[in-house]
Amino acid sequence: MRPAGRRAADLRRDPPPPRRRVGRGARPRVDRGPPAGATGTDAGRARSCGARRSASGAAPRRPRLVHRPRGGAAATGRAAARRTGGRRPERRPGRSGPGVVISAIAGTAGVGKTTLAVHWAHRIAHRYPDGQLYVDLRGFDLDGRAVPPGEALRGFLEALHVPPQRVPTDLPGQAALFRTLLADRRVLVLLDNARDDEQVRPLLPGSSGSLVVVTSRNRLTGLVVNAGAHPVTLDLLPPAEARELLTGRLGPGRVRREAAALDEIVRRCAGLPLALAVVAAHAVGQPQVPLAALASELRDANPDRLTALTTGDPTTDVRAVFSWSYRALDADSARLFRLLGLHPGPDAGRAAVASLAGLPPARVGPLLAGLTRANLLTERTPGRYAMHDLLRAYASELCHGVDPEAERNAARRRLFDHYLHASHAADHLLDPYRLARPAALPPPEPGVTVGDRPEHAWATGWFAAEHHVLLACVEQAAGSGLDRHSWTLAAALTTYLDRSGHWPELAAAQRTALAAALRRGDLAGQALAHRGLAIACTWSGEHEAAHRHYRRDLELYRELGDDTGRAHTHLGVSWVLARQGRLRAALDETRLALDLYRSAGYRVGQAKALNNLGWMHARLGEPEPALHCCQAALRLHEETGDRHGAALTWDSLGYVRHGLGDHDRAADCYRRALALHRELGDRYDEAEVLDNLGDSLRAAGNLDAARRAWREALTIFDELRHPDADRPRVKLAAQAVPAGSAGGGEL
Repeated sequence: MRPAGRRAADLRRDPPPPRRRVGRGARPRVDRGPPAGATGTDAGRARSCGARRSASGAAPRRPRLVHRPRGGAAATGRAAARRTGGRRPERRPGRSGPGVVISAIAGTAGVGKTTLAVHWAHRIAHRYPDGQLYVDLRGFDLDGRAVPPGEALRGFLEALHVPPQRVPTDLPGQAALFRTLLADRRVLVLLDNARDDEQVRPLLPGSSGSLVVVTSRNRLTGLVVNAGAHPVTLDLLPPAEARELLTGRLGPGRVRREAAALDEIVRRCAGLPLALAVVAAHAVGQPQVPLAALASELRDANPDRLTALTTGDPTTDVRAVFSWSYRALDADSARLFRLLGLHPGPDAGRAAVASLAGLPPARVGPLLAGLTRANLLTERTPGRYAMHDLLRAYASELCHGVDPEAERNAARRRLFDHYLHASHAADHLLDPYRLARPAALPPPEPGVTVGDRPEHAWATGWFAAEHHVLLACVEQAAGSGLDRHSWTLAAALTTYLDRSGHWPELAAAQRTALAAALRRGDLAGQALAHRGLAIACTWSGEHEAAHRHYRRDLELYRELGDDTGRAHTHLGVSWVLARQGRLRAALDETRLALDLYRSAGYRVGQAKALNNLGWMHARLGEPEPALHCCQAALRLHEETGDRHGAALTWDSLGYVRHGLGDHDRAADCYRRALALHRELGDRYDEAEVLDNLGDSLRAAGNLDAARRAWREALTIFDELRHPDADRPRVKLAAQAVPAGSAGGGEL
């Protein structure tokens, strides 16, 4: 019991209380009187608050909150309060009505719900002078036996000094007596670890002056709707607060000495306060063990990652705490939770989850909703679900222990089939005229959801939402022996990653794809991977590496007898040469590509080659052949409907017009190119056109508009971390205008 007058902030030095299992007929833990060592002033104040007399005539003593916060409660309580936006469980301004104020704190296992509730309770205890009641409802205990509402009520009535013979035997009668006793009192009631609305509802007092704080791993939606509860969702700790928690436990000196290891521990614990507290306890108990050693035990590759968070106490062992939520699931929800451990993360759409489970989306929707209510998943955005890393590790551990290998393999194949077919459909919408497209895919496995792919805008948004997942799938598919899935998925990502400027990610995916295609001896897969690597190297300025990949590409396409593939490669080589300033050599490579395209009758390729020829002639100061080639290219692009090719050609025409001194027409050409690039999401090309547009606007005498164009170009280049940012930066500096200053008007 805490001494009277002891501040809540001092409670962090207390040890955690023993957690007793509640059997049938056992009473929940409730304080029945003033704490040991209470002062006369404390007891006198209790009596002066209008407490009713019991049936025996004695003044009932104030029920007190007895639950002690776990170690570090003050610090983590304050951090938790910040994670809820500073909201406290109190009546909101302007709220009226007779009902009791209820705050329902929800969050995943180990996130600190009880710590926050106790922290709040201590901070506002003085506002509830008639006492505090606490009960652990054990809604997720290992034995699955939650405290019945009647049992909790009997404990409360006993704490309120109601003689046993006066306690009704039925639940409605007990609830009515409880409400009557609290009718004109101001009492704080903490209902910890509730399973559902039905367990909580009979425990609610009726007085408008009382406050009920409920914690649960489930979202108590019924309590919010029917009882007007204030929902509070507790999120994971952000990195800065996780470091603060560990620094408080380990001391600033050790943290400074092992800062890198501490940062890895913060990352591996996924912002889960319980996991951080367990690691801190291990570190404090083993001061001779470097933090780097503890961090290594938490790495994803370690199959015993959760074992590193074992304490021997089921109330603080991370694996055991997670199991309480898992054991409360029905069979279908439990199966889905386990299978989600196979998903590479960081999040998943409903169609992907449906494919993983082999269920129709309409069937998987309610299961996802149930896992979200149980706080085993988070719906980050509508239709996208995430699971924090430690829960994913736990789900994966369960899946490998419960589900047969054949079922796991089938689930993975369905998942990768979904992403493969969806990404190829999106890639086709993104660039229907893409060069070097992979061969047609085999049909997806039964149970795979693919869905309709409506338009280009959908494809851009889908890739933006999914590309991190797709990159992880490339790696996981390769690691699972599904090599064809790996390299074909990487090939489908090439256009999006290239246009959006994700060149390091493009290179990493293509290296994995190349290894997968080499293992299978798939020459076409190797050629696509080499091409993707060459593209990434070109934009990253690694020109010699790009040439090596293109040379190998030519060898592979010759071996395959694919002249169109050779033409694609010659066109790629010409672009590397042009970026190196070797324009005559680039012209020769482009002519080789054009000849091969004409022999194959491939008009899309012919248009692209003609545009390249026109641009290089313009760079060489040869405007007449440049105009002829670009105009011919534009006609072909318009005939084939290739908007991306048309955007590049309008850019080339702008460059040619600028060289001829026709700056107004050049600016018009650039604006046409800019509109198409923005529509298609081509970030680098958008920046390059803006830079060129600025040159024409300056030459036409419109310096303000030129500056705005260069600023926009600089912003995009900087976002892409591309060295070409130096071009607009130098131009802006030459005009003595700060690069970050604002500008308005039209370009």
